[in-house]
Amino acid sequence: MDDNGNPFLRIETELRPYFPIMGQASDTILDAEVSSYPVFIAAKQEAPIGVLLMTDETGWSVNASTLEELVARQIVANELVANFRAVYKDPRQFHCVFVIAEEGSNFLFIPRG
Repeated sequence: MDDNGNPFLRIETELRPYFPIMGQASDTILDAEVSSYPVFIAAKQEAPIGVLLMTDETGWSVNASTLEELVARQIVANELVANFRAVYKDPRQFHCVFVIAEEGSNFLFIPRG
């Protein structure tokens, strides 16, 4: 896949091998009714958010979290929760990934397939 210099497409490619583990974590969060909004934190540095799922040789670590934790930690402001929920995609079909990278931070919705 050509990322055309887009760092977020490169991140998607690097994380792809971990989608099965992320899918299991997302399903667990949903099935246990912990949250309707699972969020994964992907970072090159330690991110003290959520539960560590994995680290890899590329330097990425992926943590499982929820919208509720991101609000509690003031990463998502209370007044933006309704907007976040409006754009949030079906977690059975997409991974919601909050990427923390040198290029910046951003939410990505990546197809689970």
